[in-house]
Amino acid sequence: MDFFKKMGDKVGEHLGEQLGQLNLGGGRINAVFGGEAHSHTHIGHDCSTKHPEEQTNNRYCSFVPQSTGHAKWYVDGASYFWAMSTAIEEARETIYILDWWLSPELYLRRPPSSNNNYRLDNLLKAAAERGVKIKVIVYKEVEAVLSLKSVHTKHHLEDLHPNIGVFRHPDHAPSGYDLQSEFTQSFSNLKTFDLAKASGDALSALYGTSEDIVLFWAHHEKLCLIDNKIAFTGGLDACKIPPFVWESLGFRSCFGRWDTNSHPIADAHPGNLDAIVFPGQDFNNARVYDFDGVDRWEQNKLDRKENSRMGWSDIALSLSGPIVQSLMTHFVDRWNFIHREKYKSKDGDKYAMLTASGRETGNEEEAPTNEEGEEGGMFGGFDHLQRRLHHGINRMVGGEEEHGHGGVPRGNDLQIQLTRSCCEWSGGHHTEHSIANAYLDAIGKAEHFIYIENQFFITATSSKQDPVMNKLGLAMVERIVRAHEEGQDFKIIVIMPAVPAFAGDLQSDDALGTRAIMEFQYNSINRGGYSIMEALRDRGVDDINRYIAFYNLRNYDRLNISSEMGRVERDASVDYETARREHDDYYEGDGGSGGYGGTGNYERYQEAARRQRDDSWDSVCACYMENGPDIASIPWNGSEEAEMKAFVSEELYIHSKVLIADDRLVICGSANLNDRSQLGDHDSEIAVVIEDPEADLIDSSMNGEPYRVGRFATSLRRFLFRKHLGLVPHQPCDAPDNNWTPVHHGLNEYDWGSRADRAVEDPMSREFRDLWAGTAKTNTEVFSKVFHNVPNDHVRTWDDYDEFFTKKFKIPGAEKKNKKGENDGGEAEEVEEAGHDEGKVLYGHVVPDEFPGGVREVKEWLGRVRGTLVEMPLQFLIDVDDLAKEGMSFNRFTDEIYT
Repeated sequence: MDFFKKMGDKVGEHLGEQLGQLNLGGGRINAVFGGEAHSHTHIGHDCSTKHPEEQTNNRYCSFVPQSTGHAKWYVDGASYFWAMSTAIEEARETIYILDWWLSPELYLRRPPSSNNNYRLDNLLKAAAERGVKIKVIVYKEVEAVLSLKSVHTKHHLEDLHPNIGVFRHPDHAPSGYDLQSEFTQSFSNLKTFDLAKASGDALSALYGTSEDIVLFWAHHEKLCLIDNKIAFTGGLDACKIPPFVWESLGFRSCFGRWDTNSHPIADAHPGNLDAIVFPGQDFNNARVYDFDGVDRWEQNKLDRKENSRMGWSDIALSLSGPIVQSLMTHFVDRWNFIHREKYKSKDGDKYAMLTASGRETGNEEEAPTNEEGEEGGMFGGFDHLQRRLHHGINRMVGGEEEHGHGGVPRGNDLQIQLTRSCCEWSGGHHTEHSIANAYLDAIGKAEHFIYIENQFFITATSSKQDPVMNKLGLAMVERIVRAHEEGQDFKIIVIMPAVPAFAGDLQSDDALGTRAIMEFQYNSINRGGYSIMEALRDRGVDDINRYIAFYNLRNYDRLNISSEMGRVERDASVDYETARREHDDYYEGDGGSGGYGGTGNYERYQEAARRQRDDSWDSVCACYMENGPDIASIPWNGSEEAEMKAFVSEELYIHSKVLIADDRLVICGSANLNDRSQLGDHDSEIAVVIEDPEADLIDSSMNGEPYRVGRFATSLRRFLFRKHLGLVPHQPCDAPDNNWTPVHHGLNEYDWGSRADRAVEDPMSREFRDLWAGTAKTNTEVFSKVFHNVPNDHVRTWDDYDEFFTKKFKIPGAEKKNKKGENDGGEAEEVEEAGHDEGKVLYGHVVPDEFPGGVREVKEWLGRVRGTLVEMPLQFLIDVDDLAKEGMSFNRFTDEIYT
């Protein structure tokens, strides 16, 4: 804990203020969030309540003590959802799920046409019919600003079988404030930018209150517990819609969370509609079109002959062993809290409370409470609860404790600590921010390097960065300054999305919210006066890139609109998209039973396709992966002009929430790097801290010297680096291997010592740094030239933006208007500009002006791309004084929600 004492001293020295102290596992941590022990961002809020004594004895002040177990990592949704489907299929007693949003219609295996049994609702129904008790907790959204249709989730699942019960929480109770006085359009059609301009009173009314707490925040955890033996957790929800902390603001979201390591973004299959991987709105790119009616997910305006989807990069885990006890404690805590708060009075006969071991009970005295001091209470009696839960788990697994769970050998267990963000509104507890404590501890203790992959990056180095409160940025600054002063080689690598939400045109009104988040992020990184890079310069660190660097991910593909498609369309007298929509109706309609009332277009198209020879490639994403073909060698049947138009690119959206330190420690869960996830009294979150025991460390190298690393941590980090660099093979959607199974079927397999493994083994070596930086630089240059993607370092002003982007692309749905003349009131009148799309190409496509040599030249450039790693454009709009707030009435409440 010496780091935290030093950090607290430095903060006090630089900020000149008395900082509160928080007891952390026997040590003292100064300024966890700046100010007092539990500093909150609500105006005038004074939280001086201390942690209960039982909690402060646990690592990171977690609600449960450190545990052990086995862990298996999954990179991207294909392997994770396949493993989950296997575990659900094998469930015999219970399935308990916590999700921000759960979509019953999600296919856990692909393609859907051959995996109807593995649609989530069908899997859960089959489990319920064999006697499995299924309990689900989902976030109850503010319907006025977010159309999650959690009521659809509840009724759809509960109608499948009486063994399925679904809780929605919290209940938003609007205060009656006249929202119409501030919004010119109807309450049910609020837009992101309208909400961003709203007053605090309007927001409070919109979100409602519970015991004087405004319910701005969301339940953001992702957890699936099966038979009290296996747990799945991480960044991935069992849903088609991504779990953004921002969705409570009405930010646009997208379908398509299921994805493979090679991230195909084209999904047109002219030779066989049944090869479709992303049906309905699952093929989505909200930077082009927002989704429409999530309870009718077959609706999709996105034309696959013209547009790409957006790829989805994520990380998740499955866990077994004693750590499952801690996760069960958390689920029981949440279930019983919501039952007492909401369902006991209105549905007491329908839903039962749970005992500490997760059994249903009609006797409330058997159920642990969340009140301090009571027997089995969530804080007053955790030791007792853990003993009861441990006994229950051992009894349920029937002696497997001696020999392992489902074949996984005992011994050599990982050290695992469960942490969470929890408070009064989300769980009926004093505020807990043990996830933030774990992040601070990992950053301060890192000896060589830190790798962060996260959906957001909003943090502070100073209290002057109000309203941002979390000081993870300060922790990074202090660690880098120490490395600089002591002459250490030390590096922090951060990977995050290029655009944190989904505005296609960042200059539009619809993008105001997106720009607000981007402004907070850039002010955390390199501008605004108190960012990490500015703070480092102020502390005498000149060679900042030696110590910290930021990256994004991006990929490309080719839409299969070659001549085969035209021949089939003519033969069938059916347009491809018309037949495709009917295909989706067939497989998604009525639970995939085929009761879709189709017109025969799908069948006619398929019959015509069978009569045609099809040697076209439906995706070329394999080209930038290991041992993939040269893009110039991929056949194309059609004109060069058509092929030029077929190439598309999009950012690869990063939804991961992981930190890896020194190849020895991993933090993975649902928590983003921002106030909403880290402060504890905002969004509810869970995360696990995983370390290999000292005796099980393996030989490796660090900065050219022998070094021992954790097998779990280093294999995850190496695989991630290899994927980003294109050093893993293309991953088909229907070719599972042993890494697609749950943890009790076997631990991760990894090709130790392979050529690709050796390339990423030492993250501090000169060879690796050249490979990493060189790949990112080349990929960035290629995408910038071929697709003129934004954000981009060529764009420093809005005039640059217009020249580089606006004048090149047609944005579907974007309103292009020009001020011409004055109206009767003497004000400038906006009139739609005629012919504004003339000479433009569709968003995300090749800019042909750059390539006088035609498509051959395009393919020469694209042939240089390896993997998906690109540099983060830190100079993007850097000469614009205010990215978001011009013409936008931000207030303390809206600022707080955006951070």
